[in-house]
Amino acid sequence: MKNYAEIIDWKGMSCIRLSAGGYTALIAPEIGSNVLRLRDEKNGVEFFRWDENNTPDDIRASAEVWGLPTLYLPNRFADGILRTSDATYQLPVNEKAPYNNHIHGFLHKRKHSITATAANEMAAWARTSYVYNEEDPFFQYLPLPFTVDFFFLLSEYGLEYKVSIQNQSLKKLPISFATHTTIAAPFVDGAKESDIRIQVPVVEKWVLNERCLPTEEILPLSDYDKAYLNGESCPVGRIVDNDMYTGGKLEGYGRPFRGVRMTDTASGKGIGYEVSEGYHFWILWNDRGEKHYFCPEPMTAMINAPNLSLPEEKTGYCEIGSGENYHLAQRFFTILPE
Repeated sequence: MKNYAEIIDWKGMSCIRLSAGGYTALIAPEIGSNVLRLRDEKNGVEFFRWDENNTPDDIRASAEVWGLPTLYLPNRFADGILRTSDATYQLPVNEKAPYNNHIHGFLHKRKHSITATAANEMAAWARTSYVYNEEDPFFQYLPLPFTVDFFFLLSEYGLEYKVSIQNQSLKKLPISFATHTTIAAPFVDGAKESDIRIQVPVVEKWVLNERCLPTEEILPLSDYDKAYLNGESCPVGRIVDNDMYTGGKLEGYGRPFRGVRMTDTASGKGIGYEVSEGYHFWILWNDRGEKHYFCPEPMTAMINAPNLSLPEEKTGYCEIGSGENYHLAQRFFTILPE
């Protein structure tokens, strides 16, 4: 089949459809450049949570829990306070009592622009962009203009996703990114959820309090945690409520692998999810385990990172200066049985 990249009308909303290497992808620039769907057509693998009956309004209403939403200022900031090295910002408290936090930012809900689509005999790709400035309603809380660019490349190697952000303010721009990655359960056609196992390169466990904020207590791995590391943990059929870890690397593919492996034990098929060096943490969550998806979420910085007393090399928090850029990348691909 010929590779292609096209702009389509999906239920009244402009989307990008890519097809290459046996994979297809549906990207919604108007909902934060979310990859609503990624499918390996040849091998029957549905990567992300997907419902044929969904409408754009359904996705917008719960933008964090469909597809691959990209979060800027992800997870929680206690009482909405964000302290940078040269300012303090009061973000809206959008997670009410008993939490009283700001949660997940705004980028995944904004309408992004399509800047390019193309395909050749090797791949299909698209670029999108969002300019954050005074016109954004969040600017009253975080008056730091920036531009964020997305690149999606589909090929026989799966989906490569890149994001970059440029600080266009005179102050320091806080850097904290995550994807609230929603993996379908089951993700192999005709499979059973109970056959799913996940392997995560966990290094140490972070303790969270009743507000889902770090206590700053960090623990060695328990037997429960080691089940993630050994690939023995089933991420559905039970409640997984914000298991928070420092991330490392797995062995595989002839090199250390910074990412997560998910396997359907019955068929041997799996999903490989690789992330770049900037992602320092993994948090696991499954919406009480009964909604046919689970979330292995890579994060660049710890929850509430700029407000913690720990050093930045421990929390992953960083800032970029005026005119500077910050880059991240991820890749999703099918793993086939040997």
